[in-house]
Amino acid sequence: MKLLLLSQFYPPIGGGQAGHVQSLARAMAARGHSVAVATIGTEGSGGDDGMVRVHRLHSTVQHFPFLFSDVRRPYAPPLPDPGLVAGLRRVVERERPDLIHAHDWTVHSALPMARRYGASLLLTLHDYGHACATKRLMLHGKAICPGPAPSRCLGCAAHHYGPVVGAGTAVATMAFRRSRERRLDGVIAVSAAVALGSGLDRGRVPFQVIPNFLPDGVWEAGGDRGAPAEPFPAEPFILFVGDLVADKGLDVLLTAYRTTAGLPPLVLIGRRVRRTPTDLPEGVRMMQDCPHSMVMRGLHSCTVAVAPSVWPDPCPTAVLEAMAAGCPLVTTPVGGITDMLTPEENALMVPAGDATALVTALVRLCHSPDLRERLGRAARERASLFTAAMILPRIEAAYEAALGDRGVASAPAQLIEDLW
Repeated sequence: MKLLLLSQFYPPIGGGQAGHVQSLARAMAARGHSVAVATIGTEGSGGDDGMVRVHRLHSTVQHFPFLFSDVRRPYAPPLPDPGLVAGLRRVVERERPDLIHAHDWTVHSALPMARRYGASLLLTLHDYGHACATKRLMLHGKAICPGPAPSRCLGCAAHHYGPVVGAGTAVATMAFRRSRERRLDGVIAVSAAVALGSGLDRGRVPFQVIPNFLPDGVWEAGGDRGAPAEPFPAEPFILFVGDLVADKGLDVLLTAYRTTAGLPPLVLIGRRVRRTPTDLPEGVRMMQDCPHSMVMRGLHSCTVAVAPSVWPDPCPTAVLEAMAAGCPLVTTPVGGITDMLTPEENALMVPAGDATALVTALVRLCHSPDLRERLGRAARERASLFTAAMILPRIEAAYEAALGDRGVASAPAQLIEDLW
């Protein structure tokens, strides 16, 4: 099968989605498919990726850097971008893919040519961007949104992006949602939460839930927990991995840590942004832009991992990797995390945003080696359901369905109760 994967981010640009698309591209190439990737290029972003041909394109919106909070991460707009449309046309003419697999708003720039060149078009939803202009389904960043509505979306997007960009993003998201559905041959949602929160019209497009997967290398090395290693503390420590933002529960975690004496050192690994706190309590160490090998070394050596997300986190890579590493984990029952873990069976779960409950769980786990061993072992066992061997055949089946069912209006949705 000739595949073209579309993603606004691809390594060396980091992030969970970028890493997933790279893992998927490499895995599909290793399984005998012809694989190319089209992504938004930035200065020094590199060339091909082994057997994967990487086309780094320039978007029109890149000419307006004030649109981005971080110019090193230029995202695609929720509408066709003239620069991306032109670049993708050249790529499609060269690659002649059987199927185009988009992973974000780059799908809009593929819509004009998928039918023209006879390619099927599949979209994976890694977030809530199908229905939500901010992609997070959080109303003004404070509470989970009940769903899209003009009265909510315009104000919320303005709060998130600013009044001008926010209004344009909200209007485009609402305007293109239904027309996009009519032109897709299939949709994958990475969790039941994303499927339900996407606002997808099941009568317009076939969709199913297929979670992200652990690459073979991560899974095979995951069970080898060992002693702390440089640059991590020699004594027991708590580890947080993820974007250093409030959505990931960082503010709640820092509040909990600041008000509790006797907790082990806390190490934060992630991408720092303008909203990242700078006033850190004593005992907290922040490590930015670490290579993946260092992240995994931290997960293998920490005493407890913590993922206290307050937003409906779709299918967090950091949680999957902690599970693979056999980490005893404290997390929250939000988004796709509820698909991945069961309270008291393979993790401790606390209400999102509850600093007191978070402290109680951390203290309990830090002082209970038997509980840590039991939860870590069970998390590792649960992670086996998210390995490449389990997930890749399901993605290939979705490809075959998209190729074979073109023109079919709908198909039964596979929700989380059918997954395992």
